[in-house]
Amino acid sequence: MLHDPFESFYKTEDLLRELQIDRSLGIYRIIDPGGNIAAEKEPDLPREFLITMYVSMIRTRILDSWLLRLQRMGKVALHAPNIGEEAVGVGSALALERDDWIFPYYRNIGVFIARGVSEEEILDRNIANADDPFKGKEFTILGSKKHRIAPSTVPVGNQIPHAVGFALGATIAGERIAVLTIFGDGATSRGGFHVGLNFAGLHRLPAVFVIQNNQWAISMPASKQTGSATFAIKGVAYNIPGVRVDGNDVLAVYLAAREAVIRARDGKGPTLIEAVTYRIGPHTTADDPTRYRPPEIVKRMEKYDPVERFRRYLIARGYISEKEDIEIQGFWSKTIEDIVRKCISKPQLREEVIFEDVYSRTYWNLEEQIREFRESLEVMKKLGIGVE
Repeated sequence: MLHDPFESFYKTEDLLRELQIDRSLGIYRIIDPGGNIAAEKEPDLPREFLITMYVSMIRTRILDSWLLRLQRMGKVALHAPNIGEEAVGVGSALALERDDWIFPYYRNIGVFIARGVSEEEILDRNIANADDPFKGKEFTILGSKKHRIAPSTVPVGNQIPHAVGFALGATIAGERIAVLTIFGDGATSRGGFHVGLNFAGLHRLPAVFVIQNNQWAISMPASKQTGSATFAIKGVAYNIPGVRVDGNDVLAVYLAAREAVIRARDGKGPTLIEAVTYRIGPHTTADDPTRYRPPEIVKRMEKYDPVERFRRYLIARGYISEKEDIEIQGFWSKTIEDIVRKCISKPQLREEVIFEDVYSRTYWNLEEQIREFRESLEVMKKLGIGVE
């Protein structure tokens, strides 16, 4: 239906109601930093699910700390620390159905853990050993068709239009699924964010956009990133409702994402979620955050720790005891350490994998390069030069 461009066909009250603008300006919270119920009503979730949620965050934190240490030891090329942001990935991933897809970014170890990917698979990928499914290619955590996780991209925000295109394909194929993508606040300044939201809003695609607003786009603070009152309010321009949640409250993240996923699967269109969190560590292991932010700010933000907050909640509500918590943490610390030892002891990748998975067949020029490469390796061995 064509509208007269000189006549207004939207009513302010209708937009306020449909886009729920008040939800994009406030902050949705279930548990306060002390582990107390902050909402009017406590969600009714099974104990087993709550424990799974907590264990997923613990596993994420322990594995994250190991990846940081392994990078310092020269076993991992680069790592983007997850500490303090575990609730966003875990809460979002657990809100999905098994047949839904997720497009994470490089600071989302919790997504992989919550979707069922093992620590060994993640470590093999990061160490780039003989069992690395990507054979040492590309800087990404992992991707898994089995777990319906698309490989994260290096360029900031590129996964947004990828996810939107996937949602369009699913719609055309008649599949009733949701496609969720997570990205940092810095990605909202990239063209892919605006293109993706515009297309999803126009075609009412089953997409869920989660902004992991950790307040820093490398060294650029969120205050210099946008002129908008919040990041969630950006959805209004694309006819997409926005929700602003406490990203360090895993229950709030889960419930907001779950509502958005159900809405997407029911054909009601996309949702934009801003998960407010804080980047405790550096952008990556190649970054020195002390050059652009004072350490006292980071210290102040540590009181919002999502793992400690949820631990206090579970103990206060009687879901676990202090003793059980110690046992859980001890078990996973030992288990993941054993997995690390196993992964770093695996053989290295064969040198010639750099020539694989590019062409469907080996052409003459590639054969020539392989021959020269082998000759170079022989010379290096004769000279006693190690190949690593």
